[in-house]
Amino acid sequence: MDSKHQRVKLNDGHFMPVLGFGTYAPPEVPRSKALEVTKLAIEAGFRHIDSAHLYNNEEQVGLAIRSKIADGSVKREDIFYTSKLWSTFHRPELVRPALENSLKKAQLDYVDLYLIHSPVSLKPGEELSPTDENGKLIFDIVDLCTTWEAMEKCKDAGLAKSIGVSNFNHRQLEMILNKPGLKHKPVCNQVECHPYFNQSKLLDFCKSKDIVLVAYSALGSQRDKRWVDQNSPVLLEDPVVCSTLPREMQHRREPPLLASSSCSEETIIILLNSYNQAISVYNIQVFEFQLTSEDMKAIDGLNRNLRYFNSDSLASHPNYPYSDEY
Repeated sequence: MDSKHQRVKLNDGHFMPVLGFGTYAPPEVPRSKALEVTKLAIEAGFRHIDSAHLYNNEEQVGLAIRSKIADGSVKREDIFYTSKLWSTFHRPELVRPALENSLKKAQLDYVDLYLIHSPVSLKPGEELSPTDENGKLIFDIVDLCTTWEAMEKCKDAGLAKSIGVSNFNHRQLEMILNKPGLKHKPVCNQVECHPYFNQSKLLDFCKSKDIVLVAYSALGSQRDKRWVDQNSPVLLEDPVVCSTLPREMQHRREPPLLASSSCSEETIIILLNSYNQAISVYNIQVFEFQLTSEDMKAIDGLNRNLRYFNSDSLASHPNYPYSDEY
């Protein structure tokens, strides 16, 4: 995981490991589990750890990182740690305090990457999902360019080595890129991406702007009932996916995945997520095999523009990103 060809150079000169460990878990999973699996992920070889204020696990993830530093397994500079600005903190005066709060929880001096988690702004406050008396989300209207300027100040202050966005469409990226007085470009855009939803147009756009695409739900999704249609097809049960795996991996049912290999061929950063101990170890083995051109063609043919996370509750917000084609 430490060799140079397994990292991508970002447009600000920093390097991001190609394979990352995503720490999100559904609410029913005890937060203490995040400590256990993050330590395991680091022991297995992951050096890119992805968290967020929304995940409500930054204390546990930070403790896992610090414990592996303390026992000599890694140094702080070996770890690429990502956190994210939640939607209730988009107002520019709230951005730095939000990042400082995340750093305090993780007990780290800086994050390697700080992302705007979503372009949709929500009412400021302690509630992650503020709702009215009818249970409808309460939106906020914020100029994302002012949010980005506050993100730039966090980078200049050394609180974040790199800054980027998540769940932005190409038009919203253009808005940031065309902002008068832009000081730092987004280094990446973290979006849903997998063989059923290959994001080819957004990938091409990002490449043209020297922005890295970071893929979440690269294995399909965790099928959280709050957000994912339970009738949607399960990527890891797709016959093409299963048949493309090396024979010795086919019985494991949750492979490190050709999705990862196919994405890495496109220089996409992959976030893999598993709270299963054995699978976390298997996931790191993604670089131990390569797909043939025939395999790649078969996987490309799986694309069906299937987005698992439509975030329909956000659809009436003017910055809802999924109305655009890409």
